[in-house]
Amino acid sequence: MSRQQILTLIAMASINFSSMICYSILGPFFPNEAKKKGVSQAMIGLIFGIYALCTLVGSLLLGKYIVQIGAKFMIVAGLFVSSGCTVLFGFLDQVSDGTVFIVLCFITRCINAIGFSAAVTASFAVLAKVFPDNIATVLGFMEIFTGLGLILGPPLGGWLYQSFGYEIPFVFMGCLLFATVPLNLENVPNSSFQNTVVNINVKVLIQYNNLKHFFCEQLNLSAGSVGLLMIGLSLPYGAASPVFGVISDKYPSNRKWMMVIGGMATAVSFCFLGPLPVFHIRSQLWLTVLMLIVVGFSLCMTCIPTFAEMIACAHENGFEEGLSTLGLVSGLFSAVWSAGMFFGPTIGGYITQALNFEWSAGVQGAIAFLAVRNSMHNRPFLE
Repeated sequence: MSRQQILTLIAMASINFSSMICYSILGPFFPNEAKKKGVSQAMIGLIFGIYALCTLVGSLLLGKYIVQIGAKFMIVAGLFVSSGCTVLFGFLDQVSDGTVFIVLCFITRCINAIGFSAAVTASFAVLAKVFPDNIATVLGFMEIFTGLGLILGPPLGGWLYQSFGYEIPFVFMGCLLFATVPLNLENVPNSSFQNTVVNINVKVLIQYNNLKHFFCEQLNLSAGSVGLLMIGLSLPYGAASPVFGVISDKYPSNRKWMMVIGGMATAVSFCFLGPLPVFHIRSQLWLTVLMLIVVGFSLCMTCIPTFAEMIACAHENGFEEGLSTLGLVSGLFSAVWSAGMFFGPTIGGYITQALNFEWSAGVQGAIAFLAVRNSMHNRPFLE
């Protein structure tokens, strides 16, 4: 790699790591704090989910206008906004209980999500432009830092909360995110790229608020222990990402099979995460951890080849090579991923409140199965 490619890779890795560590710190302790403020389980799911909904909308809009706005400006401005909102979220425990707290949570999360969507959408487009022949490999490398952020966020957030209270985790993580601003300002390429759809397997992600409730209520675990258990999901995802990235680039014809096999494994593991009551299997810690590990591997197998497949599909359908197309594809990629992140905690929160976590996980597993079926129908395997 050239020096510019190495510096770009480091800058983009900092975005993945810092953004994911900020996103994941809420899981171990925020649901309990929200309940003290009079917030229901369903509303907690919406507070988690609204972040993804705004990311979805922001990704689509910003991806469309990335050429006019500028990729570098989107990254730097997005990181700045997201870091400020993360710090502000740490002081919401000082506001009044009930409606005021809920409204301010929604406002802060929405603005934070717009900043996040700007940075991530632009980063995907920049990577695809700088590494046009190794997209899946580079994306797999980036997901190592996504996994590290998800690994360190929950236990670090839980420890900071238990040691220093509600504010410190958000102040610390916000400052960490802000520290990436000068790094990206210095190393993201300045040149404007010339401007010389798509089918995606939608995954509904298991969310920390529902898992946290299940771990605490059913398995009697503390906030710190919950954070450590989430490593079972994040570590396999981060570790396997570069491997699947290399396989995807070296054997592009296998991408469809990787997505289908990964999606099926995701569906099955969600059904046994609770597990579903129809199986008549008692909830056990070892089984839950094992299913989290399988989910980590299967999500990695599904999503790593998707971005490269989307770009190939766009080119097959007449889209020109250039930043404009890359912006549209990266915006759509981020948006559909965010759709899963919105419906996961929202639907999961309602089902958990109405029934229990076991049925909530089972329903999300069924949705993953339907997504696999849709991919097989709309992107034929034998051409």
